[in-house]
Amino acid sequence: QVTLVDSGGGLVQAGGSLRLSCAASGGTFSTYRMGWFRQAPGKERQGIGCFSNSDGDYIVTHSLKDRFTISSDVAERTVYLQMNGLKPDGTAVYFCAADPSKTCPPTYIYWGRGTQVTVSA
Repeated sequence: QVTLVDSGGGLVQAGGSLRLSCAASGGTFSTYRMGWFRQAPGKERQGIGCFSNSDGDYIVTHSLKDRFTISSDVAERTVYLQMNGLKPDGTAVYFCAADPSKTCPPTYIYWGRGTQVTVSA
């Protein structure tokens, strides 16, 4: 069983930055694929990116790749989402997810509860 705890959300002005954290307990963290997602009010969940703990490779969705990066500290069992140049449409609940798949999966088994990010104009 894997437990994920998302944190680091808050209120930020447009153009600002935030770093979200996702701390994992249980499971073999070093081999997991980690995903970041967000869901804005009244909208469907959007995939942000996927990170491989085994080789440090990651992808971020095209519309966000110039401003968002994903990293991980395997020793701390924590994955991070660095968000720069935040825009008001980035207001959402942000979730991390984990999966033992060897590639970025279409769905993830384990999910955090989310952390709220609010971007003011």
